[in-house]
Amino acid sequence: MRRAGNCIRWKPGACGILLAHALLLTGCVHYEAKPLSAAKEANAIDGRRLDDPALKDFVRMAAANSVTNWPPSSWNFETLTLVALYYNPNLEVARAQWGTATAGIKTAGARPNPILSVTPGYSANSPVGTSPWFPLGTLDVPIETAHKRRFRMNHAADLTEAARLNVYSAAWQVRSALRTALIERNYAQARFDLIEKQAQAQRELVTLLEQRLAAGTIATPEIAPARVILLKALADLAVARSQLATSGSGLAQALGVPLKALEGVVIDYKAVLAGDHFEKYSNAEARDNALQKRPDVLASLAEYAAAEAALQLEIAKQYPDVHLSPGYQFDQGEHKWSLGLSIELPVLNRNQGPIAEADAKRVEIAARFLATQAKVISEVDRALQGYAAAEDQLRSSEALLATQQKQAAAVEAALQAGGADQYELLSARLEASVALLSVVESQYKLQQTFGQLEDAFQFPFESLRNVDIKPLDKGHSEHL
Repeated sequence: MRRAGNCIRWKPGACGILLAHALLLTGCVHYEAKPLSAAKEANAIDGRRLDDPALKDFVRMAAANSVTNWPPSSWNFETLTLVALYYNPNLEVARAQWGTATAGIKTAGARPNPILSVTPGYSANSPVGTSPWFPLGTLDVPIETAHKRRFRMNHAADLTEAARLNVYSAAWQVRSALRTALIERNYAQARFDLIEKQAQAQRELVTLLEQRLAAGTIATPEIAPARVILLKALADLAVARSQLATSGSGLAQALGVPLKALEGVVIDYKAVLAGDHFEKYSNAEARDNALQKRPDVLASLAEYAAAEAALQLEIAKQYPDVHLSPGYQFDQGEHKWSLGLSIELPVLNRNQGPIAEADAKRVEIAARFLATQAKVISEVDRALQGYAAAEDQLRSSEALLATQQKQAAAVEAALQAGGADQYELLSARLEASVALLSVVESQYKLQQTFGQLEDAFQFPFESLRNVDIKPLDKGHSEHL
């Protein structure tokens, strides 16, 4: 570059250098800092609420605007499932992994860049009148052969599909954990209420016996067993109170919110406790659907397809790539052009090692797929048998409860007719309360096995397809 008057004149070489720099900088991605603060993220999690406006938009979009009042006066299983899908961190991890796999498609589809080599040369004893310079420039242009790029892209696409299906598996696990937490919470509350009533009834029974002891109608040893039963009832009540508190924390964890976010929240347990659709699980078609359409089964198939693409890629690498090398040299005033061709000679190895590894990996993933299907069969059989056994247990408990309730009603009628006393009535009611607790426990086991049945078949999986589960790409603490 030189200055002439007020004008700046550029040498052709300088223009070429600037143009090369411009081309290299075009389309470059610049680093953007996104610092992660433990305190900030903890505050964000602690501030999660069920009346969050962004949660409102997500729930209404996923529920097709069927939720009109916000926040709902009563939350059910389906609306709480949407809350868990919005807040639960395990699903965010699966989404992020899907995003990573999706980015791998760009890497797989990238073409190799040409390489520019410049070698300056200078002659110290060039003839007079001849330029002493003889610079050399070569361009190495790689050409991939045997469809390697296509196999790379197929491999990345199959891994992305597996990651996408794993998001659905993670979504199902979130739903399953929420259902379990709701069942535990409902059972803990019902059990606490019954044990509290039993403790109160036992306390009244002991009081009645103490009055008889004071009146001299019974001896001291006769009241001792009732006092022992009362102590046990009070201990059971303390355990039930602890389980009730723990169930609240478990529900908050399943939703991905702090415990304080559930204060004052009314929950309708009917949907999660419904188990009247057993018939749809007990046929051959249902089993076939579980073996072929569960997201973890489909993800295993996608991983196998990726393994096949990886094997195809390693086999294609047996065939070397071609490198074209056009060159130019300014040799002391003479312009010289050349065109080189280079190719790797596969004489010492033909990529046998990586091919063997890829083939073994395909066998491994095939075995893993069969193990997944075997696990599904085991889960289905165990869930069906468990549900049938839980139904039998519930019927037995309900029959026992009916008997005890009839006996209590008979004692109450006898009391009114003067044929029984208050002690006999309290004892009969206690026995009926114990039978009722047995029914509650049987219902709890039935609900658990029904949840295992859903986990084995994953029929409501189709409903999750209506929920947007795209990977996160807007930074930390942001959602769908």
